[in-house]
Amino acid sequence: MTTHQHPAGRHDADAHRDGAATAVLEVSGVQWATSKNVAEAVLSRQLGVLSVDANPVAQTATVTYDPNRTSISELRDWVRECGFHCAGQSVPSHVCDPMLEPGHDHHAGHAQQAAHGEHGEHDPHDSHDKHAGPAGPASPVSSPHDAMGHGGHGSMSMADMVRDMRNRFLVAVLLAVPVSLYSPMGRDMLGFDAAAPFGMRDDIFALILSLPVIFYSAWIFFDGAWRALRARTLDMMVLVAVAVGAGWLYSLGITLTGGGEVFYEAAVMLTAFVLLGHWFEMRARGGANDAIRTLLDLAPPMATVLREGEPVEVPTSEVQVDDLLLIRPGAKIATDGTVEEGESEVDESMVTGESLPVHKAPGDQVIGATVNASGTLRVRATKVGADTALAQIVALVQQAQNSKAPGQRLADKAAFWLVLVALVGGVGTFLVWLAAGASVQTALLFAITVVVITCPDALGLATPTAIMVGSGLGAKRGILFKNATAIESSARIDTVVFDKTGTLTKGEPEVTDVVVGDFDHDRVLALAGALERESEHPLAHAVVRYVDATDVPRLRATGFRNVTGIGALAEVDGHQVAIGNRRLMESGGITIGDLGARRDEIASGGRTAVFVAVDGRAVAVLGIADAVRETSAAAIAALHQAGIRVAMLTGDNRATAERIAEELGIDDVIAEVLPEDKAHQVQQLQAQGRTVAMVGDGVNDSPSLVQADVGIAVGAGTDVAIEAADVVLMRSDPLDVPVALTIGRGTLRKMRQNLGWAVGYNAIALPIAAGVFEPAFGLVLRPEVAALSMSGSSFLVAVNALLLKRLRLPVQPVASSDSTASMGAVEHAGHE
Repeated sequence: MTTHQHPAGRHDADAHRDGAATAVLEVSGVQWATSKNVAEAVLSRQLGVLSVDANPVAQTATVTYDPNRTSISELRDWVRECGFHCAGQSVPSHVCDPMLEPGHDHHAGHAQQAAHGEHGEHDPHDSHDKHAGPAGPASPVSSPHDAMGHGGHGSMSMADMVRDMRNRFLVAVLLAVPVSLYSPMGRDMLGFDAAAPFGMRDDIFALILSLPVIFYSAWIFFDGAWRALRARTLDMMVLVAVAVGAGWLYSLGITLTGGGEVFYEAAVMLTAFVLLGHWFEMRARGGANDAIRTLLDLAPPMATVLREGEPVEVPTSEVQVDDLLLIRPGAKIATDGTVEEGESEVDESMVTGESLPVHKAPGDQVIGATVNASGTLRVRATKVGADTALAQIVALVQQAQNSKAPGQRLADKAAFWLVLVALVGGVGTFLVWLAAGASVQTALLFAITVVVITCPDALGLATPTAIMVGSGLGAKRGILFKNATAIESSARIDTVVFDKTGTLTKGEPEVTDVVVGDFDHDRVLALAGALERESEHPLAHAVVRYVDATDVPRLRATGFRNVTGIGALAEVDGHQVAIGNRRLMESGGITIGDLGARRDEIASGGRTAVFVAVDGRAVAVLGIADAVRETSAAAIAALHQAGIRVAMLTGDNRATAERIAEELGIDDVIAEVLPEDKAHQVQQLQAQGRTVAMVGDGVNDSPSLVQADVGIAVGAGTDVAIEAADVVLMRSDPLDVPVALTIGRGTLRKMRQNLGWAVGYNAIALPIAAGVFEPAFGLVLRPEVAALSMSGSSFLVAVNALLLKRLRLPVQPVASSDSTASMGAVEHAGHE
C-alpha cells in the first residue's frame, strides 16, 4: 500500500520517539539578522545537540537535544560564550523556572532546584544575578519582559537595543558633519574653507573626530565580527567591520605617514547610515514580535493563595498543584484549575479568542491568565508552571516562529555564501580597478562599496519577519501554527475536508422543527417541556433547552414512565401526554392524522422526528437534529470565495449528511464512513491531485489529520499540544479554518515578496557598486550611499512584513433579525 508523505511533517515527532527534548532558549543581543549564524554554528557543534533554529526577530532559538548528553544549563552557557545573553528557556519566568528541563514535573523541579541550590550546582536565578546590576536578584520583577532576563549589554530587550542603536547613530551622525566638512569632499564639493582648529591638518582633525564613532558607534560591528569569526562563520557584521575598518585603517596609515587623501568621512558616514537603517529596521522587527510580548504579559506576576483559610500573596511561579486560589472580581486567574466554590463570568478572549464571557460554576475548568469578571471564585490549581495552557501556547508560538520554511533554509545558505561573495568581490574589485590604472583611493572606494551593498541582512529577514507576524496574527485569534512549514503548506490548500460532528455541527441534538396541528402552540411546548424534564435522554434535553428558551409556563409532570426505545409518558396539568416515535403512538392507540405525512417529510431530511400526543391524539411533531454551528455557513462561504473546494466526511447516514451539506453549500459529501476509513478517504482525494486540509477534533480523527497535507484540530481549548495536528484551533469555530488559510496565504505572499526584493536588490546593486557602469554611464555609488540603500532594503523587508497585520480576515456576517432562525422552524400544519 502506498502512503502519502505528509509535507508539513511533525517537526519533533521523531525526536521525541528517540528520547530527545526540544527547548526554546533565550538568545538576546542579536543585533543583525545574519548574526544568528553565530549561535547556530556554536550550538550545532556541541555534543548532544541535534538541531538549532535561531530567530533574530524573536531573540530566541529552538534547540532539539539529547537530555542524556547535555542540559539546559550547558546550552545556556554555550549561548553566553557566543556573546549573547541567555537565562535559560524563553518562558514567562514569573510563571515558570527558565532552567527547568522540558517535560520535568513542576514539583520535582522545585525540589531539584532546592537541592542544587544547597550544593551550589545550579541556581535558576544566577543568570539574573550576574546581569541584574545594582538592584541585585532580590529586586522585584517589574514586568514579564524583565523577568525574561533582559538587562546589561548582551541581555538587552528589543526596546533597549533600539535605544542603543539610536544613541550610537546620533553620535555618528553628529560627528559625521564636521568630519565631512574637513574632508576633501567638503573642501572641493561644498566649498568649505574654514581652517581646522589649533592649526591642525584636516586629516588629523578628522581622525580625532572619528575616534568616538569608530570606538563607540561602530564598535558593535567589530565585536560582532569577532564573535562570528570565532564561531567559524560569516555574517553581516564581518562585512560592515571590513568596510569601515578598511577605510579607517587606510586613512590612519596615510595620516601617520605624512598626510594625503583620506576616507575618514566615508568610514564615519558609512557607520551612521548603517546604524540609521538598522535603527528603523529594529523598530519594525520589534513590532513583528508583538504577539509573544502580549502573551508574556497575560499571566499575573502574583497570586492569592489560601493558606489555613487566610489569603497570602505569593509569586505565580511558586503556586503548587492543589493550592487553593482566591480569585476576586476583576482579578486575573493565576494558573489553570478547577472551580471549587463560587460562580462568575470569566473573560477568556485573551487566551482562546472567545469573545463572550464564559459562565463558571463549581466543577468547571478555568484557564490561567483569564480575567474573572464578576463573582468571587475559589479555584484549585491543577496545572502550574510549564504545564499551564499559557506556557504551552507561548512555547508552541515560539517554536512556530523559530522554525524555518523551506525557502528560508535556502535563503540562509544563500546569505552565508553572499557574505563570502561580498568579501571576494571586494578584493576582486580592488584588484581590477588597480589593474585598470585607477588610484588606490578609487579602487578602495569601489571595493568598500561592494562589500557594504552586498550585505545579506534583507535576505536573512525575508521570511522570519513574515512568519513572526503571521503566527502572531493567528495566536490573537486562538489559531496556533505548529511550524513555518504548516503556515506555508496552508497557503497551498485547494480542498478542505471537514469531519462533520463537532466541527460544522455542535455534536449535540437541537430542536430544528416544530409542526403544530389544531392545538395551542405554547400549550404544546409547555406540556412537552414538563414531560421531558423528567427524562435523561439526550433528545429530551434538546426539547427542554428549546422550551426553556421560550416564555411558556413551567408545568410539573407526575407519573413519568419511560418506554425504552420508543418514548415516554406522564400526566401534566390534568392531561395524558406522550412523546415518542410512531411505535409509541401505535402501541397506545393514538391517532396521528395529517401529522404523519409531516413526520415523514422531516425524517426524509435526515432529522429525528417525534410526535407529541395529548389525551390520545397527536398534536405536534418535533424535528430534532445535530445542530449546525452559527458560523458554519460563513466558513464555507469564505472558503468558496477563496477558491477552495469543501468536502464533508461523516459516519452518519447519507440523508442526514445531504441535509447538512445542502444547508451549508458543501461541494462533496462522503457519508457512512467508519472512523478507521477516514484517512483512506483523504488519501483518495490526494490521489486526485488535490492538496487537502483535514479538519477534525484531534482525537479520533488523528490518522486522517496525519494523512492530510495540513491537519487542523478544532476545539482544542487548553489542549494545544495535539501531536497529530499542524494547526490547532483553540475554539470550536469553523470560521477559524478559512481565517487560518487566509493567514497562511498572506504570510506566503509576504515571504515571496520579501525574498524577491532581497534577491533582486543584490542582483542589481552588486554590479553598480563594483563600478561596472562607470565607464559607460558614469554611474558610481559612494560607500555611504551604498550603506543607506543596504539598510533601507532591510527596513523595507521588515515594514512589508508588518503590513500583514492589515490582512482582511473572514468574519461572521451580521446575524438576521429573525429570531426564529435560532429557535428552529415553527409551523402550524393547519395553515398550509
